[in-house]
Amino acid sequence: MKPWHVEICDVTLRDGEQTPGVSFTLEEKQDIAQRLDATGVEVIEAGFPIVSVHEKEIVRSVSRMGLDAKICGLSRACREDVDAALDAEVDMIGLFVATSDLHIKHKYKKPREEVVANALMQCDYAIDHGLIVRFGAEDASRTPLPILIDVYRQAAEHKASYVTFADTTGRLTPLEVATIIPELVKNIPVPIAMHSHNDLGCATANTIIAAELGAYQLHTTVNGLGERAGNASLEEVLVTLALKGGISRYDMTQIPALSEKIQQYTGIMMPATKPVVGSNAFAHESGIHIAAILENPETYEFVPPQLLGLDRQFILGKHTGKRALTHILTTFGYQLPDEEITKVLEEIKKQSEGKCVISPQILQDIIKNVTGKEIINGNSVREDTGCSGRKF
Repeated sequence: MKPWHVEICDVTLRDGEQTPGVSFTLEEKQDIAQRLDATGVEVIEAGFPIVSVHEKEIVRSVSRMGLDAKICGLSRACREDVDAALDAEVDMIGLFVATSDLHIKHKYKKPREEVVANALMQCDYAIDHGLIVRFGAEDASRTPLPILIDVYRQAAEHKASYVTFADTTGRLTPLEVATIIPELVKNIPVPIAMHSHNDLGCATANTIIAAELGAYQLHTTVNGLGERAGNASLEEVLVTLALKGGISRYDMTQIPALSEKIQQYTGIMMPATKPVVGSNAFAHESGIHIAAILENPETYEFVPPQLLGLDRQFILGKHTGKRALTHILTTFGYQLPDEEITKVLEEIKKQSEGKCVISPQILQDIIKNVTGKEIINGNSVREDTGCSGRKF
């Protein structure tokens, strides 16, 4: 399979910071940028320089870090925004202008031709001053396609290096994206950037289908941060690119720690069932599943945990079977007769049905109560107590 032709522009430091209640310090932005760069992300959108003098200084500090990734700043189609981006020493700007009838009417209150002409003038100004310009159509998903194509063609004629299709309100489904992107790829002579929001839960899927159909620059955020319901998730997009798009150049062993740092910096914790970075993403409880996984992990895992530098985990609970329990005991360096394993398993099921998850410490207590024996090898047992930790 020929690898998909794509690059990543991660917008965690800009769109991710527009998550209500989220703000990154200078040190946090530098740390996140360093981690994104280590992952292999090609473009990092470091912020919106015009927002404040402090924001501009932070973006400039990221620009001066000497990262391999290009540093991008967001810019409205106005001169002061472009000048702020220039002062921030970015390599690229995401210059955007709204193109839908709704936005033209209620935001600009000017004829479309005048709005677009001004945006193209700012595009010229930015390019004349040495910036790479990504010309973005805000609310592109509600802009009639002939109008959108005309605006993008004009941007290409003005030497924009990319054009951005922004599903600003997250209204599209993958099938709708699949009808739009091929038309843009066919009619626009510069690469298409895909910027998806997640209001319908389709941001990652929309980004992936766009990539498969020819979109080049994919916009993501770590943990799917962003306004309202967020953006396409970096970790989900990268894993899909690896497993479906034939792309192996990203270092995804960086992702778990990056995700944890973002949770720490934002206070927004990921649900256990969050793909790739949720605590249950590589955890199994079902006895049927575990028995098969012990024979061949591919039976119940499409995403190998090793891709993320992680290990699979087995959970003891009401769905656990004897084989899973035997395997876990063996990892502790301990063996029980078959009849004692049966009794221990019965007690595990009984306690878990009372909503008490079985931590290693609780397992040891059960074994001691049932058999009168203790697991000696404490180094192999995580020191959890109560009904909290549960993974082995």
